[in-house]
Amino acid sequence: MHTRVKELQLLREETRAGDGRATEAQRKRGKLTVYERLDLLLDKGSFVEVEGLRRHRASGFGMQRRKPPGDGVVTGWGTIDGRKVFVYAHDFRIFGGSLGEAHAQKIHKIMDMAEACGAPLISLNDGAGARIQEGVTALAGYGGIFRRNVRASGVIPQISVMLGPCAGGAAYSPALTDFVFMVRDLSQMFITGPDVVQAVTAEKVTHNELGGADVHANNGVATFVYDDEATCLHDVRYLVSMLPSNNQSQPPAVQCSDPADRTNEPLLDIVPAEPGQSYDMHDVIEEIVDDGEFLELHDRWAPNVVTALARLHGTTVGIVANQPRHFAGVLDIKSSEKAARFVQTCDAFNIPIVTLVDVPGFLPGTDQEHNGIIRHGAKLLYAYCNATVPRIQVILRKAYGGAYIVMDSRSIGSDLSFAWPTNEIAVMGADGAANVIFRREIAASDDPEATRAQKMNEYKEMLMHPYYAAENGLVDDVIDPAETRHILVGALETLRNKRGSFTYAKHGNPPV
Repeated sequence: MHTRVKELQLLREETRAGDGRATEAQRKRGKLTVYERLDLLLDKGSFVEVEGLRRHRASGFGMQRRKPPGDGVVTGWGTIDGRKVFVYAHDFRIFGGSLGEAHAQKIHKIMDMAEACGAPLISLNDGAGARIQEGVTALAGYGGIFRRNVRASGVIPQISVMLGPCAGGAAYSPALTDFVFMVRDLSQMFITGPDVVQAVTAEKVTHNELGGADVHANNGVATFVYDDEATCLHDVRYLVSMLPSNNQSQPPAVQCSDPADRTNEPLLDIVPAEPGQSYDMHDVIEEIVDDGEFLELHDRWAPNVVTALARLHGTTVGIVANQPRHFAGVLDIKSSEKAARFVQTCDAFNIPIVTLVDVPGFLPGTDQEHNGIIRHGAKLLYAYCNATVPRIQVILRKAYGGAYIVMDSRSIGSDLSFAWPTNEIAVMGADGAANVIFRREIAASDDPEATRAQKMNEYKEMLMHPYYAAENGLVDDVIDPAETRHILVGALETLRNKRGSFTYAKHGNPPV
């Protein structure tokens, strides 16, 4: 027995160490080994590996002579801050982390366990795609992963961490998950590689130029981008700390030393009263949330809207906010998609939504109309209307036209709506409204500019004064900006036990 146990221990040590030359090659690429990554991701000593001794059954092309244990993927579970998570991680040192039949079945098992146990699933991706030597069985393995990704969607948090190449059909699994992390110069994602692109289109492009982290930060595929693996994995842990284990539980509450009734006097200076002046919405969010800390998603994609996870008195909230620093905070195709996806994610995982509104409308232009702004804007409208979590709207300044409605107005189901005394809620700005309503009077005037200014003021005084929406029951209260944090914390506490009403449907049919 002692001899057999020593043999087992030696085998495990050899498996973890891996082939020395392959390990050295991994380090030359600037990458950590699979077990080093797991050590950074999980609580110390918490990882439990399953099927670590499994080997492939393929023959031909010399495969029968190479049967390393693990078959290029490490699967198991561990904890992050004491909470259970399931994980699979490609080992690029073995067959380049490529997926074959046994490799896929290990992943299928851990995905099934994560769903059954109601715990987050994290994948550390560093693989060369389907294992060519195993043919169609490798492709079928990917199909099984995709089917499980979809089945677990909105049930458990799914996090993809890209730490190497991810090409071909393999790229669709991260695209089906909730969050995608990438590391500059290490990770790439593309459907067809540079060689195929050059053969078909004659374009010469590098792996990073085609599908590197910065590329996908700008197109919305990557949620977060980092310069190194350690920082990336640290923020994976931080993200998990803000998410529930599954859709039947609440995000974990944490002790908060930041007073719930802390006043926000700096907001009086951060946000100009003049609606045309710019400011940084990040400063507003930082002032309101616990300890000024928030985790922004997709910060490089569609920056005219900010989406972030933060805490208010220890409770996780999702924040959607127009960003006046970029395109005046206008809504367009990309920002509508970005915000819609975030609202859906928050709703799936019981995260209350706070919407900070300062929006001049939807972006006009033939480019937007021809590319379907109606359909894409409807995605955001659908996401908000469909959300059953607590929803609170705060109107900071302007809120014009359809964009006001779409940004979680009372009319589409916001539970509570507050406005600052600088709010302007209207069909359009006073200038445009005056030109439409008083067009003939302005044209017939001896001094059209003076008449236009007079009519603009008349319109503002009648329909755009800061208490008009409150007088008509479309805003619950006009508040002092300095009381914003205190009011939001109290509102969230009131709505904590909100229960949505459901009408049976197989599923909705959202615009896609």
